[in-house]
Amino acid sequence: MTDTPVHKASADLAGEFEFNLPKGFDLIAEDPELGPKIVESLAEIEQRLSRAVENTNHLADVASRHLLDAGGKRVRPLLTLLAAAAGGEINDKVLDAAVVVELTHLATLYHDDVMDDAPKRRGVDTAQTIWGNSVAILTGDLIFARASLIVSELGARALAIQARTFERLVLGQLFETTGPQNGDDLYNHYIKVIEGKTGSLISAAGEYGTVLAEAPESAVQMLVRYGELVGVAFQLADDVIDLTGGTAAGKTPGTDLREGVPTLPTILLAQEAEAGDEEAQRIQTMISGGLSSDAALADAVAALSAHPVTQKAWDIAYSWADEAIAAIEPLPDSTAKEALKSFAHAVVKREI
Repeated sequence: MTDTPVHKASADLAGEFEFNLPKGFDLIAEDPELGPKIVESLAEIEQRLSRAVENTNHLADVASRHLLDAGGKRVRPLLTLLAAAAGGEINDKVLDAAVVVELTHLATLYHDDVMDDAPKRRGVDTAQTIWGNSVAILTGDLIFARASLIVSELGARALAIQARTFERLVLGQLFETTGPQNGDDLYNHYIKVIEGKTGSLISAAGEYGTVLAEAPESAVQMLVRYGELVGVAFQLADDVIDLTGGTAAGKTPGTDLREGVPTLPTILLAQEAEAGDEEAQRIQTMISGGLSSDAALADAVAALSAHPVTQKAWDIAYSWADEAIAAIEPLPDSTAKEALKSFAHAVVKREI
């Protein structure tokens, strides 16, 4: 990924913070008013995040800072700021909301890593690898609590956004854990999981930003819809990248395939196999035959990548991104709006 030049926040902020604007966001850097505001706001958000996870107990403090200090792209805080700028103005409450969405995201990562038994996250050992499952789960709960404390100061609607988002995050994970029930369409079930696990929090970022910037309700609903669609596009692209760009994404190609995780390409493959596609049936046999060896995995990845369902999966991901762009088209023209439009395609191309 090619980033725009690093922009330093103003020196009056305590500490020094640097942020690389992702490719596609160079238009923000070029805006003499919005550019400095975004960069300075991200610097302030970083400091507030650090203060939010601070604990007097040593273990709680170290465990809570573990993933925060490991880095992250701060995509959700950035979207909160852009939503505010597109519908109104960035203010102190918007900054607090940006902290809330990032803390909520962090908390889910602690829980996800326990459920997935993941050894690494953001290039470091996961919390449960270091301290065990109980500490990791409780740390996630603690970070959720800190997010709730902040949002309690932002008003009743903000509190409702957080409660609703938390509910959808949990239900998304529950639907994924239990799998489709008898008679459920696999594709529809999978979209429902993604909407809960990914779309809900990105949608919340858009809603927080516009609501707390006192944007018109019409703008709020546009950003809510935009976030839902972008979240789905992001995850659908992730499915394809697992096959076609896993190494660049920091994971072995076919990781989801080997672990038997349902993804868009495998769901589409099953549909084609059921419809009588002999090549799809052959690939399904390869996958069901076991992928424990690297050679078997590589063969299955190559075969599935070459099948038309993989290109179809790309097309579907882009269609969700295009819908997201269409959702905010009625917004007044602005740099923030253009940045949001660029972001929708950037998450599919993985330029962020």
